[in-house]
Amino acid sequence: MSNFSTLSEMLLARRSSDHRVHFIDGDDDHRSITFAELVEGALACLKSFQERGFSAGDEIVIFTDNNQEFLTAFWAAILGGIVPVPVAVGISDEHRLKLFRILRQLERASIFSNERLFSRLRDFATERDDADILELLDSRGVVSGEISSDGEGVVHLSQPRGRAFIQYSSGSTSAPKGVCLTNRNVCTNMHAIVKGLQLTAQDRSFSWMPLTHDMGLIGYHISMLTADMDQAIMDTSVFVRRPLLWLQKVTELGSTVLCSPNFGYKHYLKVFERKGAGEIDLSRVRLLLNGAEPISVSLCEEFLAAMQPFGLRREALLAVYGLAEATLAVTHPTIGQNYSYITLDRHRLRIGEPYVECAEASQDAVRFVRLGTRFDGCELRISDDHDVEVAAGHVGHVQLSGPNITEGIYGDRSDSAELFTSDGWLRTGDCGAIADGELIITGRHKEIVIVNGQNYSPHDIEEVICELDELELGKVVVGGASPAGSQGEELLVFILFRKDPETFRELAAAVRRVVGAQIGLEVDHVIPVTRVPKTTSGKIQRNMLVEAYTEGEYDDFIRREQAILADAVTKPSDADPLVSELEAICAEFSKDKIVGPDDNLFEVGISSLTLTEIMLAIDEKFPGKADINDLFDYPTLRDLARFLRE
Repeated sequence: MSNFSTLSEMLLARRSSDHRVHFIDGDDDHRSITFAELVEGALACLKSFQERGFSAGDEIVIFTDNNQEFLTAFWAAILGGIVPVPVAVGISDEHRLKLFRILRQLERASIFSNERLFSRLRDFATERDDADILELLDSRGVVSGEISSDGEGVVHLSQPRGRAFIQYSSGSTSAPKGVCLTNRNVCTNMHAIVKGLQLTAQDRSFSWMPLTHDMGLIGYHISMLTADMDQAIMDTSVFVRRPLLWLQKVTELGSTVLCSPNFGYKHYLKVFERKGAGEIDLSRVRLLLNGAEPISVSLCEEFLAAMQPFGLRREALLAVYGLAEATLAVTHPTIGQNYSYITLDRHRLRIGEPYVECAEASQDAVRFVRLGTRFDGCELRISDDHDVEVAAGHVGHVQLSGPNITEGIYGDRSDSAELFTSDGWLRTGDCGAIADGELIITGRHKEIVIVNGQNYSPHDIEEVICELDELELGKVVVGGASPAGSQGEELLVFILFRKDPETFRELAAAVRRVVGAQIGLEVDHVIPVTRVPKTTSGKIQRNMLVEAYTEGEYDDFIRREQAILADAVTKPSDADPLVSELEAICAEFSKDKIVGPDDNLFEVGISSLTLTEIMLAIDEKFPGKADINDLFDYPTLRDLARFLRE
């Protein structure tokens, strides 16, 4: 493998490669192009960009849900020295507002999209009377259907320290933060990934992670191009709707290197338990990476046990650690060894102090997966509150240094200064320790919530909740917790409330609806509290409420609410037996929310992932009668029952 110094140099080296990128958008929707065809398409797209006046140093937001279009535009920008800015496509207003905030942040912004999405953006901007966004869309917008396939653009001579692209943090943010990456950052990290994972041209990767996520773009596209190996990219929405197709296509293509965060394994297993895996063979899988969110030991064990009969080897599972500010990859375990974990006393994890191991049977036990040692080019230390390195076996702040580390956040922001220590180390915001030579992550110091591999700011979610007339900032606290036995992080909302329980239930339902509708997240628990703990300076102490939750302080309240819900579910609310049957299916998946016959399923506060699981269960009961797209026309259970009868 050559040591490329820029991304354009690496891509042009693939101009004669016959290795392929496979695009999987459904069971029978599978196409592929060679790397050579990818390069030719990017050069033609660059010509169209340059004909519209775009030049090196401009920024272009890539906003498309078509993976082939995404890669064509991304590489066209790279070749022209134009800075690509990938932004995830979502269905909520909050996603579009985030895009508008990003466009306003960028100094020389343009946007690439497809006709359908572009039209929706114009309509939304018109409804909001956002004249500046409309002007930008009209003057600096490019629709994929307008891209010519003739000719080639002029390749810009990029520099290693020149800006390659900008990674905006995932999730909903009122002030989006763009992590600026240079060619040197990305090339350093992708070479480290290829070496650390021992990737060769004989490997074949498969990913359903979105290309707007660093794991999807850098880990499972750019690094695979660098290794000159075949790769398959499944549309993320296809995985959500049809998770079993993931490993069926892996089998068909003979893929050897896979990945998923916790929620993907969990989603797959839910459908697998109902329907089985079909004809799959995982004996060729060499690596199965787990990352992007805190790794659940119990979920790893469950998935490995379920897939072992299909040939998946235990040593294939690789628990990794990384973050966007480090380009992507930070640590990985030794290839070929079984993944392992350490069991610690949850009460002995204070910064600057040694951790204490304990028995798994202890009520104070918490398990942390060993995440291995650092990738080449990335230095790592564990430090105390004063940024002084602590000894191995002590808990502290995880800090990083090296050529893969971002130079800062986009724009002239205080965020960049706060991101680094006085001696230049990156503050990851994660807490951890070195256990027997390997990194473990014990928690977070920075205030973020990780849901389904995406980062969300608690403050942003609180602002959305406080759009409800009954609530105001300072009396609503959002946090994330991973209690013992959980297989992922739970989203918690604490509300200062001193009235009657029935009024609180109505308020809790409203909170779930607004968070689901505007952010697309599902709240696990809404909990009343009699006080909101704050520092002497008035800053909310989220960690105190989260710790109280994990310690079981609110268990009695949650049990009472769940008992009331269970009692309500057992009493059919409708005389129509089909509607009642659909209610029971919803109750199985919708946690502690009641979905009534006339509730709009898009407005009750359940996530798109849960909605998909509900529709999969309905399809199992009534095969071939309805799919998730039918909900747009029949959004209530009563409507859906009528449709099923027809």
